[in-house]
Amino acid sequence: MGNRRTESRRGQAFSVQPISAAKAVKAYSCPGCGGAIEAGVAHLVVWRMDGVLGDAADLAARRHWHEHCWRTA
Repeated sequence: MGNRRTESRRGQAFSVQPISAAKAVKAYSCPGCGGAIEAGVAHLVVWRMDGVLGDAADLAARRHWHEHCWRTA
C-alpha cells in the first residue's frame, strides 16, 4: 500500500489511501464512473475525515475509486 494522505474537495477533508495491484484482492464499483475496479487493479480508497457522525462512520462509508476518477471528481 502507498502513503495515506489528506486531500480537500469542495471544502471537505478526505483521507486518500492508495491500494497497490498486489493488495487489491476484491472487485469494487467506482463511484466516479460507475465502472468496475477488478481485483488486481491499483486504485484509491477514499473516506471523509470530518463527517458529523464521527470517525467510525466516516471509515465505514469509505469508497474505492479509480485514481483517474478521483483526480477528476
